[in-house]
Formats: sequence, C-alpha cells, structure tokens
Amino acid sequence: MSSIGCTGTSCVDVRAGRTQFKAPSITAARAGKFVRLLAVSLAAASLAACAQSSVITQKSELRASRQASLDHDRATSSMMKRRVAAVRRHIPASRRDAADTKTASHGVASFYTEGTKTANGEKFNTLDMTAAHPTLPFGTKLRVTNVASGRSVTVRVNDRGPYVQGRVVDVSYSAADALGMVGKGVAKVKLDVVQ
Repeated sequence: MSSIGCTGTSCVDVRAGRTQFKAPSITAARAGKFVRLLAVSLAAASLAACAQSSVITQKSELRASRQASLDHDRATSSMMKRRVAAVRRHIPASRRDAADTKTASHGVASFYTEGTKTANGEKFNTLDMTAAHPTLPFGTKLRVTNVASGRSVTVRVNDRGPYVQGRVVDVSYSAADALGMVGKGVAKVKLDVVQ
C-alpha cells in the first residue's frame, strides 16, 4: 500500500511501514526569488543597524552637551551665590542711625582716582567731594579731618570701600588734595557724620 501526500514545500511517501521525506525540486525562478528576498532582508537589517548606531551617537552627543550645559549652569549658579553672599555681608546702616550716631571714628584714610561707576550707580568723578565708606548709607555727609594737619573736608558717601584692612574711608582725589594727603597717599583721620 502506497500513498503520497505533497504540500507546497515537501512530499511524504508512506509505503508499507516506511516513511520517506522527499523535497520537491526547486526551480531556478524560485531560487532567484529566495536569494533576492535574502539580500533585501540583509540590506534592511544592515540599514537598521546603521540607523540605531546613529541614534545612539546622537543621544550620547546630546547627553554630553546637556552635561556640559549643566556644569556651566552649576558654575554660574555657585558664582552668583558667592556674589549674592558677598553682597549680603554688607549691611548698611539706615539714615536715621547715621544722623543719630554723631560719634567720631578714627582710622586711616586713603584716596582713589580710578573707576567708572560708584556703588550707587553714579559716574565716578575725581573732582567731586565724595567718599567710599563700608557701611554708611549713600548720601551721608561726612566730615573727614586729617589728624596731623588739622585740615578737614566734608564729603558725600556714594561708594563702598575701602577694601584694605585697617582703612576706614576712601576719598576722591579732590578731597585728598584738600586734606593734604596726596603725597603720602594715606593719612590718619577722624570721621564725623554731619548729616
């Protein structure tokens, strides 16, 4: 007894207790289609791999760019925090306190001739009778007296400073000239709040 059953891809021949598998003959047309299909599949896989590699490269470049931006932001932020902290350290007295505090202070005065803007936003002018003081409010009138010569001058506080240890006031060049301290650059002075 023999029976043969075939499908599109294989044939089975069953004869008296024996089973044989037979592959159908493949035509040249079918083989060509198979090779083209295989080539198209490999090309698609290769393109997909390239695209994936490009996406990974772009993501890593974007990540590096974001990291650099974050580092820059952190550096800027910490610099601003230090700047804000430096500004917060300066706590000026109020005008009322300055007027009420007519006590004299003593110390070393210096003068300065360079600068473009003062701390209150005015244009710096060496010919004005102005001064820089660490705490007095802007606009405070201050009498500066040279202890050695007895000369005195009234200046208006419009800047912050001096930033040298032991100095109590920085005056403009005109004020320093009136006090007779231009030659030495510094002088022992007495400060009195006038208004």
